[in-house]
Amino acid sequence: MDKKFFSRRNFLKATGAGVIAAAAGSYGLAAPTDRPNIVVVLVDDMGYSDIGCYGGEIDTPNLDNLAQNGVRFSQFYNTARCCPTRASLMTGLHPHQTDIGHMTNPPNSKKHDKGVEGYRGSMNKNCVTIAEVLKTAGYHTYMAGKWHLGMSERHMWPLQRGFDRFYGILAGASNFFRPEPPRGITRDNEQIEINDPNYYTTDAFTDNAIKFIKEQKDQEPFFLYLAYTAPHWPLHAKKEDVEKFRGKYMKGWDKIREERNKRQIEMGLLKDWEMAPRDARPWDSLSEKKKDEMDYRMAVYAAQVHSMDYNVGKLVESLKKQGKLDNTLILFMSDNGGCAEGGELGGAPLDRVNNPKYYGCISYGRAWANASNTPFRRYKHYVHEGGISTPLIAHWPKATAKTKGTITHETGYLIDIMATCTDLAGAEYPEKFKGHKIPKSDGISLVPAITTGKRQGHKYMFFEHEYHAAVRKGKWKAVRHKLWEDENKWELYDMEADRTELSDLAEKKPELVKELSQKWYEWAEKVNCIPKPGRKVKR
Repeated sequence: MDKKFFSRRNFLKATGAGVIAAAAGSYGLAAPTDRPNIVVVLVDDMGYSDIGCYGGEIDTPNLDNLAQNGVRFSQFYNTARCCPTRASLMTGLHPHQTDIGHMTNPPNSKKHDKGVEGYRGSMNKNCVTIAEVLKTAGYHTYMAGKWHLGMSERHMWPLQRGFDRFYGILAGASNFFRPEPPRGITRDNEQIEINDPNYYTTDAFTDNAIKFIKEQKDQEPFFLYLAYTAPHWPLHAKKEDVEKFRGKYMKGWDKIREERNKRQIEMGLLKDWEMAPRDARPWDSLSEKKKDEMDYRMAVYAAQVHSMDYNVGKLVESLKKQGKLDNTLILFMSDNGGCAEGGELGGAPLDRVNNPKYYGCISYGRAWANASNTPFRRYKHYVHEGGISTPLIAHWPKATAKTKGTITHETGYLIDIMATCTDLAGAEYPEKFKGHKIPKSDGISLVPAITTGKRQGHKYMFFEHEYHAAVRKGKWKAVRHKLWEDENKWELYDMEADRTELSDLAEKKPELVKELSQKWYEWAEKVNCIPKPGRKVKR
């Protein structure tokens, strides 16, 4: 359709302003003569407890301010890994339905194309992005940051998937100081060279996002997807930011976890559950030299988070100066839990940490990832709570008078973001798009939870990554490790009494386990999770 037709005035005329106003009234909003701008901020490999408003000691004043003036979700979920999360977030589908059931192909490789539906390693055409859908409702669409949904052919790139402007990396990670091909920077559809000695990706992503919004010549609403690579490895941060945290982690991960959990309980975010066991050696068993090294690794990680927070503040201030902040919904979340890649004490030698010459798995290690995910079990890759639990902050001054500064304990997950965006935009999620049949999204709008603190959520929520499986129904969650190694081994946890997953109730409630596992298999077949490449399923 002609985009000009979908100006705000014509959109309301075409769809019926009264219908949209009635829907808005059910959320306690004024009649929406102006639909909100929508900003989705996604960070990379950040744990549940890292930022201040979720219990962390890292200095994040801008995110804390968004939380104090918005709504925090205590039980929101991602999909445990970078690119499956992005696929689900962008499309409102489960990642297997987009062909990113495992990973996206790396640059110049088809490593993750398994030749099986659900596992082709790039986002297929039988799905639509939020950008593609919101454009039909007259929204401008911008993206800055990490794409990671396909890069080998141009039709996979952001501008070909609905975005008006793009600045960022197409691959899954890059050098923060010197992003170079094949993990270099792309502006719109052109790969560009970076020669700035002061370049830092977190700053550049934000500056370009702000630039896109400022250059918009009309007053139509916009959708911005700002996908930071921070704090994903490699550990790269500005020296002045690192110094702010140097020495703060000499107390060790045991003490950090204890302090974080205490704050989480005091703020009403979580209940006083027993913390999951430390997944590393005791801090006091380290030599003083090793303690200093681990303090440094965590200080660099914290500096990456702190810099991201500073940049979120820059974006918020820009929106405020333009008079756009009041009617902008900002959603902030992480793509998976803290990252244990690199082993217990971090990957790569110390001389490569925060060194612009080096790119790779230069990490803070499993010990600190365990602390990042306080108080939960496990981390990135896994579907226990430490792998899939994310902060979710919703900030929308025009609509959150009743919920400002509150915590909602309603559950939700990534497929709900598309539903939220289409709900607010008055956009129609299509059955067909550019000749391709589009699966129905099972997402449910988060708007009621944002504006009232309550909503009708999902009866079941499903998860799968790298043979790990989970399903949640109400307070019950069934989990299975390394799917198909033992088809009958499911754990069962009561999320109200034991969200840290320490008391397995499977043997006490076999009928419930049977119900949840059966529902999981039905879902897995529906969304192309199974058959799995190279594996036969025995049920």
